[in-house]
Amino acid sequence: MSAAGAGLLGKLVGQTAIYGLSTVVGRLLNYLLVPLYTYQFTDPADFGVVTEFYAYASLLNVVLTYGMETAFFNFSAKRGRNPAVYSTALLSLGLSSALFLAFLTLNAQPLADALRHPEHPQYVLWMAWVIGLDALTAIPFARLREQQRAGRFALLKTLNILVNIGGNLLFLGLGKWAFESDTVPAWLGWAATLYDPQIGIGYVFIANLVASAVTLLLLAPEFLQARARPELALWRQMLVYALPLLLAGLAGMVNETMDRILLKHLLPAQVAMQQLGIYGACYKISILMSIFIQAFRYAAEPFFFAQYRQADARVLYALVMRWFVIACSFIFLAVMANIAWVQYFVGASYREGLAVVPILLLANLCLGVFFNLSIWYKLTEQTRFGTYLALWGAALTLVLNFWWIPRLGYMGAAWATLICYASMALLSYLLGQKYFAVPYDLGRLLGYPLLAVLLYACLLPIEGLAPAPELALRNGALAAFLGMVFLLERKRRRSNA
Repeated sequence: MSAAGAGLLGKLVGQTAIYGLSTVVGRLLNYLLVPLYTYQFTDPADFGVVTEFYAYASLLNVVLTYGMETAFFNFSAKRGRNPAVYSTALLSLGLSSALFLAFLTLNAQPLADALRHPEHPQYVLWMAWVIGLDALTAIPFARLREQQRAGRFALLKTLNILVNIGGNLLFLGLGKWAFESDTVPAWLGWAATLYDPQIGIGYVFIANLVASAVTLLLLAPEFLQARARPELALWRQMLVYALPLLLAGLAGMVNETMDRILLKHLLPAQVAMQQLGIYGACYKISILMSIFIQAFRYAAEPFFFAQYRQADARVLYALVMRWFVIACSFIFLAVMANIAWVQYFVGASYREGLAVVPILLLANLCLGVFFNLSIWYKLTEQTRFGTYLALWGAALTLVLNFWWIPRLGYMGAAWATLICYASMALLSYLLGQKYFAVPYDLGRLLGYPLLAVLLYACLLPIEGLAPAPELALRNGALAAFLGMVFLLERKRRRSNA
């Protein structure tokens, strides 16, 4: 690879680090809410409510942004950052978000009845506003990414998370403790008024709504930059480009969240919400992989679009993929090598579901690989293939979940997720090599995750040792993984020199 290509890779690493700093620090802080929820609400059914509503929210976020972020990147890059592209995309999402909010506000009770939460229509209303406000801010955040203003992007995302955390700690930490405790100091008596047991777990949604509203206000300068007149013809072109991505995104979100929705409906009613809560809490333990992938995606998508005309772009894409897989493999091994300590992030009544963690970590790794591979159909404007792949994954997800959840419970959901993402990555690779061939090193792309899994398997027999030797052996496996990566990559560089 040329010196220029190496410099561009370094730039991507720097951007990923900035996005990742806010994402990693913020999400890790946000991750601390998991023990708050699972220790405060010892009945997994309570956390099942949160898991269920955020599964719906994930689906609706895709619907309400309908591929317009990627359309914005594409049309802005190809039209020399024409300001009309930004104004058109922003107005489009603004109008659709307003219609969505009006509909759900007027129909909160019927929807709560349909979701089997008739006593809590306010849950529907609060989450509707969270989803609507988040959709409205999607294009301003995309503009910050396009302008490579990673610092402001990171600052706003971090503030959003901190406000959300603060609200949770205020209501469910201080307020719930003061309400239930008999030994509250007199000067803290006011804190008991912050908590209403009739709302209970619903304070999770209230805190999120406050955070979303604050973020919207802080993005006011970006909204005011939309001075150009929106163009109807441009909007139609952007929709034609974006709608296949909507279908792909929706199908992809079915792959990611439908298991949590189906668990409620495919398991016996007396255990469904408990199982959903356990699965949702243990799913959170795979957060480190998700954090890295999210940070990478924020930086990588505009980077890939910006570099696709360079002579060595495909070599650069292959290099990015290899190091991405190395990082994900290390994260898998780091979490699983230390699962004996990581497990305490969830309450004792949730830990019976820990067996899903390695499966979900590998599933997220496959999802990240699929994202890297998917750049071929975005760059060649053959986004219909993204739709086909996502629809395949959605169909496989539904079939496997309907088959396995009644028989295996949440373990069936976890295995369905892994098989879905692995098959999508394989199909995308095969199609991509036909339409936009990239010289990926398959040996290493398959070998590094396999090495991580084998090292994890070697650690299983040492469970139950004294803490110090066990800690040394487990993290010795991490050192061994890094050492083998170093030797293999150094050998590769020498052979290519």
